[in-house]
Amino acid sequence: MVAARDWFGDGSVFVIDVPLACCALETQTAAGERGCLPIAEIPPSARVVVTLSGTITVPMLPSIRLVLEEAPQRAKVVAFGACACVGGPYWDSYAVVRGSEELVKVDHFIAGCPPPPGALDDYLDAQRVEAAA
Repeated sequence: MVAARDWFGDGSVFVIDVPLACCALETQTAAGERGCLPIAEIPPSARVVVTLSGTITVPMLPSIRLVLEEAPQRAKVVAFGACACVGGPYWDSYAVVRGSEELVKVDHFIAGCPPPPGALDDYLDAQRVEAAA
């Protein structure tokens, strides 16, 4: 079951995290103790963000595609970290995908190795403000 986190606890922004490698520690740190719920229970008015955090490898592609297919069509995709953005230091490995855009249209890139958890918070806060406008 794919789960989403109600990021602000008010139903405005839900995050579906795809934790792939070391950057996942940063997204999980940013998430803290926020509760999860099945994506089918996300309110239709809420913003939905899918984070791809870490190295994307060829063997993981089917699992990542499943999560992306289950995510609502309105979901925005965020590449979190150098590996998710462009393949990171492993870009030339036979098993590493050279960034999320090889797989899906990415709406926002948060670079860094690793990026600080606050960078994700800032992007999500901007989504919250947009949703309220």
